[in-house]
Amino acid sequence: MTTTTTFITGANKSLGYETARRLIEAGHSVLIGARDPERGQAAADALGARFVRIDVTDDASVAAAAADIAAREGRIDVLVNNAGVFGPHVPADQLTATDAAAVFEVNVVGIVRVTHAFLPLLRESAHPVIVNVSSGMGSFTLTHDTERAEGRNLAPLYTASKAAVTMLTTQYAKSWPEIKVNAADPGYTATDFNAHSGPQTVTEGTDAIVELATIGADGPTGTFRNRHGDMPW
Repeated sequence: MTTTTTFITGANKSLGYETARRLIEAGHSVLIGARDPERGQAAADALGARFVRIDVTDDASVAAAAADIAAREGRIDVLVNNAGVFGPHVPADQLTATDAAAVFEVNVVGIVRVTHAFLPLLRESAHPVIVNVSSGMGSFTLTHDTERAEGRNLAPLYTASKAAVTMLTTQYAKSWPEIKVNAADPGYTATDFNAHSGPQTVTEGTDAIVELATIGADGPTGTFRNRHGDMPW
C-alpha cells in the first residue's frame, strides 16, 4: 500500500501539532509546515516527521515549499490548511484596516495562496483531500445563539475570516469534484488563542480535522463539521 502523504500548515504547536501526531499514528507520512525554522524542526524531530518551512503570507515561501515537496515526495494526498491568527484582543471600535488585512492575509488569503500552489501536488494523488480549519465562530447560526460561546464572544475580524474560510471551502468543493474539500471546526479548545481556557483538549479539538483528513474516496465534500457531526452555516 502507498503511504498517505499529508502536509499541515502551522503544525509546530497546538492543533496543528496534535493533528500531525495523530495522523502519523494513523500511518500517514506527515510534513510539518511552519514559519519558524527552529520550532518547526523541533516539532518534526519530536514527531518523526519532515519539516518544510512555509510562511503562508509569502508567495516565494509557499512556492519554495511546494517545490521542495515536488522534488522530495512528488505529491501530497492531504493538505490541512491549519495556520491561523486571532487578531488583536481589543474592542471593535479600535480595530483598524491594518488589523483586518493582517488577519485575512493569514486566515483566508493564506489558504488561497497555499491551495493554489499545492494543487499540482494534490492532483498527483489518486484520492486528494483538503481540510480547511474553520471555526464555529464563523457560523451565522451559532453566533446568533446567545446560549453558546460563539454567540457571546465578540471577535469581528476572526469570525468574519472564518466565515470566509467556510464559504471558500464550499466553493472549492464545487469547483474541483475530483478533490474532497471540507471545513473542520475544532470547537472551544484549550490553545494559545484563548490562553488555554477552552474546555476541550487539543485531542478533542482535532477530532474533526483527523476525521476529514482520513476520509476515503467515497467521503464527503463541501461539508462543515465538528467532532459531533455537521455544523450549521
